[in-house]
Amino acid sequence: MIVSREAFRDLVREAVELLPTELRREVKNVDLVIEDRPTQEDLEVAGLEPGHTLLGLYHGVPLPFRGHESYNLVLPDKISIYQEPIESVCRNRDEIVEQVRITVLHELAHYFGIDDDRLHELGMG
Repeated sequence: MIVSREAFRDLVREAVELLPTELRREVKNVDLVIEDRPTQEDLEVAGLEPGHTLLGLYHGVPLPFRGHESYNLVLPDKISIYQEPIESVCRNRDEIVEQVRITVLHELAHYFGIDDDRLHELGMG
């Protein structure tokens, strides 16, 4: 199933808007971008073995690991959401909507310092 870039962008925006207001207010200096697919470097950074699919990636320093006094005047962190891989694992629009939601939440969780092990425990791995 494939959706237009505009429709996909709307799904990402809707996923962010589903966050509780208190959490959305805490997300600062982060660019959320939609990309067609991950680069080879993205796959390596994510530590994925061949044959695995990367749906999103958080590039940055999670909030709990920032030295607040020394963490200023830095480029924004980046969350990449990869449209083609998400579409490739979904059979219909409803599945795309749900996978975008899960992927956006998963990557924002990394921003808040939640690692993959904990996300798996929470059912968001």
